[in-house]
Parts: sequence; C-alpha cells; structure tokens
Amino acid sequence: MAVKDRISDNLLARIRGGLPMSAGQQLRLTLMLSVPAVLAQLSSIVMQYIDAAMVGSLGAAPAASIGLVSTTTWLFSGTCTAVSIGFSVQVAHAIGAGDMERARSVLRQAIVTVGLFGLLWGCTGMAVSGPLPVWIGGAPEIAGDASKYFLIYSAFLPVFQIYVLSAGMLRSSGNMKIPSMLSVMMCLLDVVFNFFLIFPSRDIAVLGRTVHVPGAGWGVEGAALGTGLAELTVAALMLGYLLRRSDYLRLKGEKGSFRPTRPVLKMAVRIGLPMAVEHTVICGAQIMTTVIVAPLGVFAIAANSFAVTAESLCYMPGYGIADAATTLVGQSYGAGRRDLTRQFARITVLMGMAVMGIMGVVMYLGAPAIMGTMTSDAEVLRLGIQALRIEAWAEPMFAASIVAYSVFVGMGNTLAPCLMNFFSIWAVRLSLAWLLAPSMGLAGVWTAMCIELCFRGLLFIVGLKIVFRKKH
Repeated sequence: MAVKDRISDNLLARIRGGLPMSAGQQLRLTLMLSVPAVLAQLSSIVMQYIDAAMVGSLGAAPAASIGLVSTTTWLFSGTCTAVSIGFSVQVAHAIGAGDMERARSVLRQAIVTVGLFGLLWGCTGMAVSGPLPVWIGGAPEIAGDASKYFLIYSAFLPVFQIYVLSAGMLRSSGNMKIPSMLSVMMCLLDVVFNFFLIFPSRDIAVLGRTVHVPGAGWGVEGAALGTGLAELTVAALMLGYLLRRSDYLRLKGEKGSFRPTRPVLKMAVRIGLPMAVEHTVICGAQIMTTVIVAPLGVFAIAANSFAVTAESLCYMPGYGIADAATTLVGQSYGAGRRDLTRQFARITVLMGMAVMGIMGVVMYLGAPAIMGTMTSDAEVLRLGIQALRIEAWAEPMFAASIVAYSVFVGMGNTLAPCLMNFFSIWAVRLSLAWLLAPSMGLAGVWTAMCIELCFRGLLFIVGLKIVFRKKH
C-alpha cells in the first residue's frame, strides 16, 4: 500500500475509532480524498468532451442530434446514480460504525437489486428511443441520429449501472484512488474506440509519412458505441476489484446471502427515492429547457450542447469534492461524530466554492479556446462563447449547492435537498428562461441559469445552517 493510502486509511480510522482530529488533519484528509475524486470526475466529463469534439468535427447537425437527447441521457444516468446511492450511503454509515459485516451484507443485496434495476431501465430506454426525439421537438434532419444514439446508450445502461455502483461502494469505503484510475482509463479507451468507430477509413500524416487508418465511419452511432465499450471494460475491472481486493468490502471467501432484505431495501428507498424523483423532475426541467432552445434553431441547439459540455469541465471538480464530502460526512455521521460531521461539511463546501471560483475565471477567459476545440462553425462558436461567459459568474454558488447537496446525502437526508433543487429549477430557472429566450435567444436561457444557480447556492447554505443548528 502506498504511503498516501496508509495515511488516509489511518485518518479515516480515527473517525471510526472516536479519536480527536485536528483542523490540519481534517483538511489533509479532505484533500487526499478530494484530489482523486476530482480527477475521476474530470475524466468522466473529458469523455463527454471528446465525444462532442469528435462528432462536432462532422458538422452542426450530428452534434445537435446528440445535444437533443443529452438531457434525457442525464435523466437515465442520474436515476442509476440515485439507486446506487441508496445502498452506498448505508455502507458508509456501517463502515463508520465499524460494522464491516453489515457493510458487506448491504453490498451483496445492492448487487442483485441494482443489477435488476439496470436491466429494466436499459430496456425502458431502448423502448422509447424511437419516438423520443420527436417528443422533445427535434427537427427531422437530426431526429434519426438522435434516436440511434439513445438506443445504443440505453443498451449499455446495465453496464453503466454496475460501474456506478462499484465506484460508489469503493468511495464509501474511503478508496478514491481505484475509481479515479479506472475512470481515467475509461476516458482513454473512449478516445481509442471513438477514433476507429466514428470516422471512416482514411490516410493520415504521421512524422512525414502517410498511414492508412481503418475506420467504421458510423458517426453518431460510433460515438455512442465507443462510450459503451469503454464503460463495459471499466465496469468489469471495477466490479472485480471491489469483490476481490477491497480492504473492507471484498466478498472473496466470504459467505452470505444475496437476497435483498426488507430493512436494507426500505432504507435504500428512503435515501434513493427522493433523489430518483428529483433527477426525474430536474431532468424534466432540462428537457423543458431543450424545448425552449429547440425553436431557436440547429445552431442554438448545437451551441447549447457544446456549452453544457464545456461548462462541465468547470463544475466537475465540485462534484469530485462532493464525492469526498459524502464519504467523510457519511462515515463521521455513522460513527456518531456530529462535531466532525459539521467540520467536514464546512471544509468541503468552502473548498468547492474556492476551486470552482477559480475555474469560473478560467472558463470566462478561455471560452473561445474551449469552444474552438469542439466546433469551427462561426455561429455555434459565437453563441457558445457567450453562454460560457454568462455562466462563469455563477460557479462559486453552484459549487455551494453541489457540495452541500452531498453533505445532506452523507447524513442520509435526501428529501430536503431534493425539494430545494426542485423549487429552484422549476420556479426560478424555467420561468426566467421562458421569459428571456424570445427576446435574448440562447443568451437569455443561460442568463436565467446563472441567476438560478446563485439563488440555489444561497438556498443550500441556509439549509445546511438550519440542519446543523437543529442537530446541535
């Protein structure tokens, strides 16, 4: 075991053992868990960025076809994540309490329950893939590719579900390194698969020599298949590590039932259901945003899709810190360390705001270069740069909402943050977008988003203060 791994394990053991932790130790542990989690999140969004850039090189229409169904893919992916979190939070609490037998029992039940859900959810996505682009207002010239992309995406959803579950379980145990490394690997595999599947066979110049490169030439379908194959490879490796080599959760040589029990399922539903409903409602709002953007034309749809992907490079560090927050708060809460729970909540929220504040500056200044890597179309480029520079102002408060949300999740409280997200997005963002889009175009939609994210961050900060005041 590496020195850094031993240090983080020792610090996590202090949480479970009820030992005091100085402010320096708390900050050090937060950083040690956050850095690999941030890398994992960044690799995930880089994979989407690669898809967008590669498909974008084919023209505005193929890019718009992926952008059209992107909010629906988030709906399905987010629901998979919510189902997994219903079990991984229980594992974090059990490990925090030092009950490793219960942690492994929850894991066994999760594999069966979540695996079946992934199969059902994937079949649902495949069933609706045909009419979906028409439902959300896609133009005929992009509906066909959008439908094919979503069909292939849905076929790999069971694989994605296992990937999410395995990564979440490892993070709950305090292991951020392996999910991070395998996520980076998935990103690299996506590049390789896309390189051969998206583009047709062609000749390229390498060191002054012409090299023939074979290719399938499947375009949008190749992008979906490349991502799916990368997910399949990494999901198998992640699950294998979890079951055979995880310090706290490996099942190799262990005996126990895989049959789901009522108490575990009940708790999983209590934690995961509000998140699943929230993802559904929020992604419904994002789909409504797509409906608002769609009449603005193919250029606006493509620019909106590219800008969303580009902005993800800015906010994914926040989600990485949020992953660390769920682990730290979850184990502290499970160990009954309410003082430590509050300290880790404060540290992670402030860290997220600082990091995303810096990323916001980078996004504002680098918007032309970032968008330029995904499209060469002048109008798409102009609209995308404008959107990113509007959104940059909201990043610190967006970070507050992202990390605070995970603090709530770590404590097993998912209802309150879900309600806050629901109110903020539907009452503020959609209302403003509907009002501003006719006169301001795509800039109006992103202005509404910026205002709403600032409001949401403030809402979550106040919510956390209220919760901790009640608990103390």
